[in-house]
Amino acid sequence: MIRLIDDMPPGTIGVEAVGKVTEEDYRDVLVPAVSAALERGDVRLLYVLGEDFTSYAPGAVWADTKLWARHIKGWKRVAIVSDADWLENSVKAFGWMVPGDIKVFETDDVDDAKEWLVGLDDDDDDD
Repeated sequence: MIRLIDDMPPGTIGVEAVGKVTEEDYRDVLVPAVSAALERGDVRLLYVLGEDFTSYAPGAVWADTKLWARHIKGWKRVAIVSDADWLENSVKAFGWMVPGDIKVFETDDVDDAKEWLVGLDDDDDDD
């Protein structure tokens, strides 16, 4: 499931993946949150994949791809929080394909991820 994170800085949205993420989670939680952010301006998203996250259902992977592609110019920054090495390696390999800036943070660096999301546009993203 995907659940919204309440204590986010102004102008950002935060979600946490818990257990198995389904296509319905995208439709019912993530898409409305991203759509609302797009109406206010650009999207600055915190996506937490903590230790309780297990997997994505096949439909969720497709929903994820459609969500990114449908709003390609609206993404400003995406902070992914996870200790999974494969995820960090994937972002390094394919991050250039994602619109906006994307950065991976360790699970104990959630506050740093939030700060990066609201940081100035000319900040060095390779800290």
